[in-house]
Amino acid sequence: MSNAMEMLLHSTLRAQGHKLAGAHRGSDNKAGKASFDPYLLQADVNLKDMVPMLKEIPEARICLYGPPGTGKTAYGYWLAHKLGKELLLRRASDILGAYVGQSEENIANAFKEATENSAILMIDEVDSFLSDRRGASRSWEVSIVNEMLTQMENFDGTFISTTNRMNDLDQAVLRRFDLKAKFDFLGEQQVYRAFSASARRLGLKMKPALKRELAAMKWLTPGDFSVVERRARFRPLIDAKALLHALMHEMSFKEQAQQRRIGF
Repeated sequence: MSNAMEMLLHSTLRAQGHKLAGAHRGSDNKAGKASFDPYLLQADVNLKDMVPMLKEIPEARICLYGPPGTGKTAYGYWLAHKLGKELLLRRASDILGAYVGQSEENIANAFKEATENSAILMIDEVDSFLSDRRGASRSWEVSIVNEMLTQMENFDGTFISTTNRMNDLDQAVLRRFDLKAKFDFLGEQQVYRAFSASARRLGLKMKPALKRELAAMKWLTPGDFSVVERRARFRPLIDAKALLHALMHEMSFKEQAQQRRIGF
């Protein structure tokens, strides 16, 4: 993983409630050695319940889906830490190869490495190479999906995939997942809690009067807070109101906000 991506994940984990002591790499779970605030995860299942279940039966295939920045990868690190396992993180860019057969080999190698190290395997952005085969126009597109299906069937550990485009995934792949958990935007109380924590980290005095304005912000994620906090290193925010405006700016780029502006 590049330094830039490490910094991004580091910031996202901090926004989720981690108190990180140092950098981490994509193939370990050092980031999980800290407190985690499940309250900042807006999911349609109780993700904390996964810990005892996976301790008893580690063989599981889990699909985490939802908008970017909602904490899918951060949850993977936290889960690995709670289970006392290494997290082997692979992104689409690690899987997709330039030559015929290379992507299939990369998929097989990822599952092999996870097996050899008794690690949890997480593959981000699986929609990049697991699109519905009914729309495939090239033989290698079908071959990649078939290889993933084979590896998932034979893997006896915990496999986690993440996607921002659930509807694009191949139907046969979707049927193989034991659990599909939807991650969504933060709720009103979660936004206030995340905002208060972000203001503290930035040394800004929280103003209770802002709570009403925060309640109107419907499409925020923990990732948005991390983006704003990173930007504040270079352009410091003068007060909590400036933090609010910075978050509103981030929210304005969301598809939902843009659709609302044009009346959809």
